[in-house]
Amino acid sequence: MTSHFILGAARSGKSRHAAELAAASGADVVVIATAVAGDDETAARIARHRADRPAHWTTVDEPYSVAAAVAAHAADGTTVIVDCLTMWLANLHYGAGRPEQPHSAIDELIAVLDGVAGRVLVISNEIGAGVVPADPASRAFVDDLGRLNQRVAGVCDKVTVVAAGLPLVLKDVR
Repeated sequence: MTSHFILGAARSGKSRHAAELAAASGADVVVIATAVAGDDETAARIARHRADRPAHWTTVDEPYSVAAAVAAHAADGTTVIVDCLTMWLANLHYGAGRPEQPHSAIDELIAVLDGVAGRVLVISNEIGAGVVPADPASRAFVDDLGRLNQRVAGVCDKVTVVAAGLPLVLKDVR
């Protein structure tokens, strides 16, 4: 089992870095995509991400039940990419199909990542370095993402931050 948490700012190169790692693994690749195309701009971003992936990779669209999707697809000989926790958390906070207890969904994901088979690359944004948001809902989201990122970093074997397309390893316990 290898779990690798990759985080960085928007457009930092974190998804590209994860894709390069997955391609280099030689394993079958499953991408668990969490974004929902709620507008034209998001739909275009999703399409760009899909176009950037090799055609033989499997994509699973899962905006809410990420823990179950990871558990279902992680196996020896497979690399799973979860792209990304930021969108997933936004779905839990604001989405139409959001669960009654979003914190239990987070607990489930942490439990799955802590004992997952195969190789899992988890992507998230680091958004807490900017200005504190003015409205309570945005502050709650930034706080929750910071807590989620800390929990994921705690259970993953490796943690890398990507800035300007350059990966910097923060943790490697393998």
